[in-house]
Amino acid sequence: METETPAVIVPDTYNSNLLVTYKVIRGYSDAEYATDKVTSIEWDLHNGRQSQKTVGVLQSKINHAKDIIHEAYVDSDDQDTLRAIAEALDIQLTKTIEFTATIEVSGTVEVDLLEDYELEDDIADNLYVDSQSGRIEIGDIEVCHVREA
Repeated sequence: METETPAVIVPDTYNSNLLVTYKVIRGYSDAEYATDKVTSIEWDLHNGRQSQKTVGVLQSKINHAKDIIHEAYVDSDDQDTLRAIAEALDIQLTKTIEFTATIEVSGTVEVDLLEDYELEDDIADNLYVDSQSGRIEIGDIEVCHVREA
């Protein structure tokens, strides 16, 4: 199945020298208004797309360098150089460590003597673990060995 690329048709009313006033947005400051020829705006858009492609390529290279530095850092005899390269490329020298921890909790719970209750279910449904550090992410939580003291 062949597909043909349609020919580019330039409208009769197209004027590349037409002056256009447009809003220039720079961060969160007040917008400015600029007047330029359509042809200049077209080149600015083209250059912006090219810059965006270049940023993507460079970011990919930085990510590759990050992987290399992370793999080599611990066993390297030249950690100072790797650290300097990481700082120059704004690469954080971190690693993710999976962990398990055991926490023993004691406390009291008030139960209705006229109703059936299952202490383990009550504790499991109402006890939770949280982290006060943004560096620690809590995954699975399992309540084990619930017993009356």
